[in-house]
Amino acid sequence: MPIARLIADPASLETRLDAATRAIEADGYELASAMMLESNEDVLELLVPDGEAEALQKLLSKHFDPADVLVSQAPIVTPALFVSDMDSTMIEQECIDELADFAGIKHHIAAITERAMQGELDFESALRERVMLLRDLSEEAIFKCLSTRIVPMPGARMLVETLKSRGCRTVLVTGGFHQFADPIAEQLGFERVVGNRLAIDGGKLTGQLAGPVTDSSVKRATLEGELAELGEGAVSLATGDGANDVPMLLAADYGVAYRAKPAAKLAANGWIDRGDLTSVLKLLGIAQSEWVAG
Repeated sequence: MPIARLIADPASLETRLDAATRAIEADGYELASAMMLESNEDVLELLVPDGEAEALQKLLSKHFDPADVLVSQAPIVTPALFVSDMDSTMIEQECIDELADFAGIKHHIAAITERAMQGELDFESALRERVMLLRDLSEEAIFKCLSTRIVPMPGARMLVETLKSRGCRTVLVTGGFHQFADPIAEQLGFERVVGNRLAIDGGKLTGQLAGPVTDSSVKRATLEGELAELGEGAVSLATGDGANDVPMLLAADYGVAYRAKPAAKLAANGWIDRGDLTSVLKLLGIAQSEWVAG
């Protein structure tokens, strides 16, 4: 039985629900119930017996836009594993774009970043091209960028710490760089970091990466490897915003696209387009009184 939870504009919720109900019935299904969650009174839960989750996702996207949504074929529970992208998901910026600003080439690199996030460019090639453009930039620029440019996404630490308080394993996996991801993970409370590393020699960036590339396949493999360690029946949550996150979102029980590019949103069975990252906690049914600030 597909279960959908959503947070939408309360002023138009009733009208939109009526339209969605008619659409569900036109598809040959029946809306068994529609009620607000006791734990979070702004979350509407819909139950559709014998329906298909994918069809329900499309219907909700059509009738409740913008909204925060999670659709599941099984009862929604607190996940045992949370794996998240970093740039434009856990933080507001794209680190490589901000770092490029110190080299005076932000506009050029940001254009490549955008195309890569949309899935128009091969991720590894685009990454190596951008890193090469940063050659000879001082390592000091990384520290300045971290302290002056990088800001956590609203609700990020609350999401991580609350999930951890309920026994959830938390992993930050990024196509970005350890030089940024390690301090960000510590700030937000993540327990493990997987990412790329900028090669540095003599206090300057060499224009190369040190070690293998963390790409979409590594993101998915990280989720699957962590899940295997937790054992059979463990439920996973993943958040991301770009094409590089698609395999990870597809592999997760709850793949949530955060203010995402079209490719990521299409791959997800949940999305946040209206609120901040605490909307994930609401959709999971975790009452605000149980949230942990850290």
